[in-house]
Order: sequence, then structure tokens, then C-alpha cells
Amino acid sequence: MVIHVVKAGDTLYSLALDYGVPVSLIALDNGLEVPERLVPGQALVIRFPEVIHTVRPGETLSSIARSYGVSLRQLYQNNLVLEGRPSIWPGQTLVISYQQEPGPEIEVNAYAYPYIDSTILTTSLPFLTYLTPFTYGFTPTGSLVQLDDARLLAAARNAGVAPLMHLSTLTQDGGFSNDLAHIALNDETVQTQLIANIVATLREKGYRGLDVDFEYVFPEDAASYASFLATLTRNLNPLGYPVIAALAPKTSSDQQGALYEGHDYAAIGAAVNQVLLMTYEWGYTYGPPMAVAPLPNVRQVVEYALTEIPARKIWLGVPNYGYDWPLPFIQGRTKATSISSQQAVALARQYRADIQYDEVSQSPWFRYTDENGTVHEVWFEDARSIQAKLSLIPEYRLSGAGYWNLMRDFPQNWLVLSSLYKIRQV
Repeated sequence: MVIHVVKAGDTLYSLALDYGVPVSLIALDNGLEVPERLVPGQALVIRFPEVIHTVRPGETLSSIARSYGVSLRQLYQNNLVLEGRPSIWPGQTLVISYQQEPGPEIEVNAYAYPYIDSTILTTSLPFLTYLTPFTYGFTPTGSLVQLDDARLLAAARNAGVAPLMHLSTLTQDGGFSNDLAHIALNDETVQTQLIANIVATLREKGYRGLDVDFEYVFPEDAASYASFLATLTRNLNPLGYPVIAALAPKTSSDQQGALYEGHDYAAIGAAVNQVLLMTYEWGYTYGPPMAVAPLPNVRQVVEYALTEIPARKIWLGVPNYGYDWPLPFIQGRTKATSISSQQAVALARQYRADIQYDEVSQSPWFRYTDENGTVHEVWFEDARSIQAKLSLIPEYRLSGAGYWNLMRDFPQNWLVLSSLYKIRQV
């Protein structure tokens, strides 16, 4: 794999000649139309096929996989054109393998809302160990707020991906309730009922584990939260269900702030089987323009986490989104729009903006002026920024990655991920 940064004058055809790979492969891998004007500063992933197969009449994807001794999952990873589906036709060319050294094996989790686009879902699943439908809430009496997760669970099972049940204090108003958390953490009757309902749902729906996400926990409830997670682990592990906890991105044990004080890294790390570091949202909807996950900030969180939690328990949070801020930024008034990486590049193309790359944050960005004369600043993720984040996993010997979230199309991410690592199946 090579990440090529587009220069003025580059075209898909010139890059295909330079690298000796088909135009169609570069376009498909990077979500581009042919011909499409490339943007100076745009990152493109170039993969080099090693073995290619041309489909013959009567062949199926399964029979091709068997003849080459590879898995269907590998064929889906190697051929985004399949979109995670087995439909093929005579004359179609498929990549059986690429010229790359096999990387270390990691776990990959990703979150999805029930209304996710079907093609995005099926294309993404072959690159995952776990899929986590978002989210089950609960009431002050310990009853679960149900989730329409049947489609996601069926898709995960069909793809050989293990689904994780997600439990949070998110309410119908769209915010995390510290009051609701307080009740569950301190009322023994409610907690007992909640755990019983969790176990019943895990069994009924065929989930393979539980992911707990209580945010903005009251500081005085920090010990109770860790104790609750330990109780879940004691109850669920004997039944074969691991417990995962999402952690606010702390950099010290005494970090101040409503998001951080209720999360005791050491206590939670000891209580659960796995943690997800939510290493994103430095750049956010109501904040000033900046990278969503600047690499130095991410690294600082990881290094603190490793002083409290074993590396083998840690998943690195990876964002799959960016933001578009209108300028000038005015605190309390300016609101950024969340966009995908594909949308970001499309904006740069539309407004003829060159994409810059900030070497400190390891993130791409650009500015453009819209039809109304408003200047915008956009920060997003590309193949370079994703590679920089994912490279922290072997550097710190972490267990894997967790993506927030699958809802936006970002084919480059999967190419980088599968080029760097083997993805564990459970």
C-alpha cells in the first residue's frame, strides 16, 4: 500500500500509469468516479494486486475462495466493489491477494445506528470483529429502552461478526443523564432489575458481550460506577459475555470536568475485560475549528491510560467524521456541521480549495468560500490521518480499535486498516 498525495496535474490515468495499477481499482478503492478531477493535497490509497482472478461462467464467490484457499471475508476485504455481497458475473476481475506483508492481528469494533445505509453496512462488516448497535437505554426502574436492532444483528451474523449490546444513559432528549446513572449505581433494587434485563436481552438477541457507556457520571458516583461494572463482569463473564467500558479521554487521574471526573481509569480498568478510549471530539460542533482527534492529544490519552490499564485491555477510539465550521468562529454562536471524509473532499473539489495537511495534529484541513461569501474551515480524516492513528496500536501494543461510527462512507479507512493488520474473528 502507498498513500499518494495529489499534486497539481495529477489525474487518475496518470497515477494508474505511474503505479502500474488499473484506473478502475484506484477509483473504486477511493470512492471516486471516472473521470473525476483530483484535488491538490488529496490523499489516495494505491494497492498493488498480486494475484487476480477472472470470473468464469458457473463460478461462485465461494468456489473461487475455495480454489485459492482464502476466505470469503478476505475476498470482500480485497474487493470493495463486491460491497460485502456474493454477487459476481463472468468476466469480472477479482483481487485474490495484494503485495503486502501480513500485519499483526487486532480486534476492531464499530458502532452503528439501526438506520445505517445497507451498502455501507455490508461493505464495512468484513473489516470488523464486533458490531455494536447504538444504543439500549434504561428507565429509572431498571427496564430497558428497546432498540430496533434486528437488521443489524442479522447482518452481523451473516458476516461472521460478533454483535455487542450497547448500554448507555442516553435519553430520548439526546443527552447523557447523570441523574439516571446515579439511580442505577446507587439503588440496589434498580441495579438488580437492570442486570437481569441485560442478561435476558443478551440471551434472547444472541449478543456476544456488553459495552457500557455512562458519560458525565457525577464525581461522587465514580466509585459506584466502577463497582457496578465489576458486578456486571462477575455476572456476565461466567455466562461467556465480556464487559467493555467506554472511557472519557483523560490525561491524568485528577483531571477536572464533568466528562472526566466520574471515570476512574484504574478502577474501571480492573473491573472490566476491555475499555474503549474515546479519543476524539477535540474538534467538536460548538468548539473552534481544529482536528477532531489531533495525534498528540490521542497519544497523551493513551500514555496516561497505560499507567492505569494493561495495554491488552485497550481499544483505541477512531473517528469516522469531520466538521465544517463557518467563519469567523464566535464562541456560543458558531455551530459546525458534521460531514464525512468523502463529503469533505467533494467540498474541496466543488470550491477548488487545495487540501492542506497539519503535521502536528496529523490531520487534513482546508478553507473555502461559499456562494454567499462565507468562509468555511473544514477538518476531516483521510488515509494519512487514519494510518497515523492506527499505527499507535502496535506502538503501544494495544488490543485494537473502536470506530465511532459506521454511518458515513469512508472506503480509504478500510483499505488502510486491512493493509496494516489482520482483523480478528471471534
